[in-house]
Amino acid sequence: MKLPDLNVLLHAANAASDDHAKARAWLEAAFSAPEGVGLSWVVLLGFLRLATRRGIFPRPLAVEDALASVRDWLAAPAARALHPTERHEPILSRLLLAAGTGGNLTTDAHLAALAIEHGATLASFDRDFERFAGLAYEALA
Repeated sequence: MKLPDLNVLLHAANAASDDHAKARAWLEAAFSAPEGVGLSWVVLLGFLRLATRRGIFPRPLAVEDALASVRDWLAAPAARALHPTERHEPILSRLLLAAGTGGNLTTDAHLAALAIEHGATLASFDRDFERFAGLAYEALA
């Protein structure tokens, strides 16, 4: 299973992004692959927050359009929402302690823990994920 980071969804939705074509192709391939796509609500909420905000996109999405994208992703036959299990906190703690920080890495560590506990490969344009031991990571940048 593939787990896209927020930046993958944002680049795929933003035609003005330099990484639009790459993100869109990755997302389409992931939704077509037999292993499926895991979606995190943290990522989906981040998409709704940022895709509709002026200054992030040259032309922000209307809330209705952003919500439609989220509904489409969740309704895709290959998709499923991933939720933390009882293993999440120990994995998250191990990742944060090994990184020696929380701060800006906290959400990244949460996504990495979610991927680890569900056996997913996390895909991102953000190279910070390379620091998390035990994470299957696909660098898109």
